[in-house]
Amino acid sequence: MPTAHRAETTPSLVGTTIRRAIVLGRIYLVIGIAYCVVLTAVTSVSASSSSLAGVAVFLPVFAVVGAMGGMMVFTNDRLKGVLEYLLSYGFTPRRLFVNVLVASLVLASIVLGTALALGVGLSVAKGHPITVPLAELLGLYSIPMSYASVAFAETVGMFWTSLSSPRSGMTSSVGLVPILGIAPAVIVVIVLTAAHALALPGELAALAVVGIAVLLMLSLIGRLLPLERLLSPT
Repeated sequence: MPTAHRAETTPSLVGTTIRRAIVLGRIYLVIGIAYCVVLTAVTSVSASSSSLAGVAVFLPVFAVVGAMGGMMVFTNDRLKGVLEYLLSYGFTPRRLFVNVLVASLVLASIVLGTALALGVGLSVAKGHPITVPLAELLGLYSIPMSYASVAFAETVGMFWTSLSSPRSGMTSSVGLVPILGIAPAVIVVIVLTAAHALALPGELAALAVVGIAVLLMLSLIGRLLPLERLLSPT
């Protein structure tokens, strides 16, 4: 069967990858949600109407932690030869990458949905209005930066896994992904803290840089990642 025809007839693995990511990464998912719940509960005690803004700034960090299941699926599949098996059936490296990336973004959505529902609910319950600056912070920075950070971390992690022999610990892709993912958000937080203000244009610039980096890496998958890089190293 021609390769092109095989690639067209291969089934979708997105649903399966999402379910496996939730199962394998359930500890990280629980940790990400727990951090959101604790921080939201603590800040809601404050009488200030800006308490939700503090949670919004850190949402990308929690999203990255909660989305680790996708990276665990990719690493596990490469070690066990699952990726090699899928490649032999016509799946392309780009499609395998996208499957894991979509699963990671779904996990991030679970964390974000929980945090926003709880945060907004508590804020409204305490009589704090959802102001325009807060809506802009959530819609123009927190939510898109969360997805961009997760995509950046997972993409770099998958490249790292493909080019190395994954092992447990901080030197493996699973150990490094959280650090890579939270770096953009942490840098923005440091800048904002130093400026003592929410500089929205600066946040948008950081978001643009992360987004462009992700798109660039995804566009280079076919050129920089030959099929043999996805074969099991064992």
